[in-house]
Amino acid sequence: MIYAVWVPLLVPFVVVPAARRLADNLAPARAVRLLAATGAGLALCTLLALTLLVVPGAGRLSAVAAAGEFVHPLAATAPGAAVPLAAAALFLIAGCAAAVTRAVRGHWAQLQRARPDHGDGEELAVLHDSRPDAYALPGRPGSPGRIVVTTGMLHALDPAEREALLAHERAHLTGRHHLYLVAAELSAHCHPALRALRAPVGYALERCADEAAAHAVGDRRVAARAIGRAALAARTAGEPPAPRPAAALAAAAGPVPRRVAALLGKGAARSRVGRAAAATLLACLAVSGAAALDATYDLHSSIEVAQGESP
Repeated sequence: MIYAVWVPLLVPFVVVPAARRLADNLAPARAVRLLAATGAGLALCTLLALTLLVVPGAGRLSAVAAAGEFVHPLAATAPGAAVPLAAAALFLIAGCAAAVTRAVRGHWAQLQRARPDHGDGEELAVLHDSRPDAYALPGRPGSPGRIVVTTGMLHALDPAEREALLAHERAHLTGRHHLYLVAAELSAHCHPALRALRAPVGYALERCADEAAAHAVGDRRVAARAIGRAALAARTAGEPPAPRPAAALAAAAGPVPRRVAALLGKGAARSRVGRAAAATLLACLAVSGAAALDATYDLHSSIEVAQGESP
């Protein structure tokens, strides 16, 4: 266990270089699912590894040893390192739990507060504001959410571009994209390296919505032009747009030039680079899970030995 338990804590650092390549070179929907699953899986393996580090040190406490009916001390790790490692791992688990709890409560509070002042009961809420802005506002469970757009943004686009912009935001709502962002955020609280997955997940989600908009209007150039002009209008306005709710997803967010270039290419890329990046992420997830299971089995055997049973 002393070796296997460290693998889930180190593997996430290997994922970082492959994540952006995956988002750029794999179909957006597949990239989103794979990035989110990888982040969640590695986060769970991290927490399991930390828990496995806590048990040997805790087993050296008399109360825990009595409860576990230990005849011999646990031999899963070196005696001098068991207690300090357990204390450090327990501290990290507590920090992760507190951060995840705050994030979940914060997201729920944002959904509760995120209610536009106009267009109750309608999918589209038009705000009378000269500052160009548009975003998708996810709803609470059971609520479809709402598209919010200002009059300034509507005036900045022609009719075809407006249709593409609304289709983009509608794709965010129907796909429940904010849940993927929440999953990436929660994973990032469990391991510092997983913070690097948030940007590729966000980019892949915008690419999903871009492709949906292109399909809805039947013209990739119109979709690309709508995204580019929306971003340009928002950034060249005389004053910044009003603060958005934290849960909002905006069409003008993220690396717009990369998104426009992808739309003007030949559709979703399925290159060797994308497949290699996907294979890397899957391999990292498999290795981390296997190491965590191996460490769990070793600890179980150590507990049987400590209880005076045959391993």
